[in-house]
Amino acid sequence: MTDAKIARALLSVSDKSGLVALGQALAGHGVELVSTGGTAKALRDAGLAVKDISELTGFPEMMDGRVKTLHPKVHGGLLAVRDDPAHLAAMAEHGIGAIDLVVVNLYPFAQTVAKGAERDEIIENIDIGGPSMVRSAAKNHAHVAIVTDPADYAELIAALAETGGATSLAFRRRLAAKAYAATAAYDAMISQWFAFADQGQAFPDMLALTAVRGDELRYGENPHQQAALYVPAGPHVRGIAQAEQLQGKALSYNNYNDADAALELVSEFRDGPPTVVIVKHANPCGVATGETLVEAYAAALACDSVSAFGGIIAVNRPLDGPTAEAISGIFTEVVAAPGADEEARAIFAKKKNLRLLLTGELPDPARPGLMLKSIAGGYLVQSRDNGRVTREMLKVVTKRAPTEQELTDSLFAWTVAKHVKSNAIVYAKGGSTAGIGAGQMNRLESARIAAWKAKDAAEKAGWAEPRTIGSAVASDAFFPFADGLLAAVEAGATAVIQPGGSIRDEGVIAAADAAGLAMVFTGMRHFRH
Repeated sequence: MTDAKIARALLSVSDKSGLVALGQALAGHGVELVSTGGTAKALRDAGLAVKDISELTGFPEMMDGRVKTLHPKVHGGLLAVRDDPAHLAAMAEHGIGAIDLVVVNLYPFAQTVAKGAERDEIIENIDIGGPSMVRSAAKNHAHVAIVTDPADYAELIAALAETGGATSLAFRRRLAAKAYAATAAYDAMISQWFAFADQGQAFPDMLALTAVRGDELRYGENPHQQAALYVPAGPHVRGIAQAEQLQGKALSYNNYNDADAALELVSEFRDGPPTVVIVKHANPCGVATGETLVEAYAAALACDSVSAFGGIIAVNRPLDGPTAEAISGIFTEVVAAPGADEEARAIFAKKKNLRLLLTGELPDPARPGLMLKSIAGGYLVQSRDNGRVTREMLKVVTKRAPTEQELTDSLFAWTVAKHVKSNAIVYAKGGSTAGIGAGQMNRLESARIAAWKAKDAAEKAGWAEPRTIGSAVASDAFFPFADGLLAAVEAGATAVIQPGGSIRDEGVIAAADAAGLAMVFTGMRHFRH
């Protein structure tokens, strides 16, 4: 017999949603309700008979509510093995009654932190008695049911109705697993707050992170891989995982990955002019700014219209009708935007497979944070690459200084290169990319591929010459030899932006001078793998 009849329930919740309906259902099955503080008041206000926890323990609540359920008559009633004679004898000797159901959700620690509360208030919202009851009940799930999530109330009520006031062992096991996950997540959030916010540690001795499963995805990068989306359980920055999907099929693993890459890049321009980013396989294939979004889209598309087919688009302005109409001209998987007007929504509504995501305010590219990468046997953890280069940080290393336009193009190319897989080479001119070379094992090949793409784009568009002529070229890391630089010269670049720092910098600078280039060093590298 695995069903356990519920005769007494202890309820102590911070989130009162669904509480009264649950209390009424329990009372309808003759269950004695025991409760604390505000929970007891809410149940009484609904006309339900409730026993205060102090009546059960024979001990008053004290220390501003810090001590109320930490008592043998509570934990003995939860932990007693119902078919163990020694346990039953101990219960009888000490006047301990069995508790068959615990309904607890914990103090709102994460919400208190998120609202910017003072330290003392945050500390007071660390629940002690709640997690203790949860763990006791979950350990003894062979006899006790533990409910930590109001979303499970309906299933509990249905189970009571079906069994006449009992719960099945399978249900209790599932609830116990969820309960331990809840306390683990709760403690992890507290640990994170102490380590990062309170103590200012960058890399604590133990990294406790917790996440809640969001979407179950059809598969991972490939159909034979399983996948799901998880979001942080505690306070977090809004990103692509929190975007509102207005239409289209469910997002895939690759959609999420590419859309995140697009959003991260377009966020670099959140305070700039209208900007459009087109991404394929997590690499930008076209980026442009313009007077309007539709103008920026046309320029971004022209950079590499072949790769843009089936791509992911992110914009830094609410989407308008003309831009939506232009995007509809080719097959696009996902469009991410801070918002979208009615005309844009109506146009995209005709494209049933296109996924439209509304992100709200774009994330701050300079925000701090950690990045994790799993490796065999462990995790690599690093701070976000939130480094940004300003004009004041640039060091002119050639005889010729860049013109104002070359400087503007250089910084634009540099910003894009930060988000291109290494080795990254980006040509830019007039506020848009002219050619992007990504992910090659040497910098020379990336420079050649980017130039070839620019030449191909010119032929497709019917331009007289590729847009690398008179462009600025950015390299995410230093040129170890002059060959990559000379490939850029051959492509028509007139300005170069790179980190510098090679033991062969002098030779590269000499080659730049010989070619009449203007070159600046950033002193900052942007490897991306």
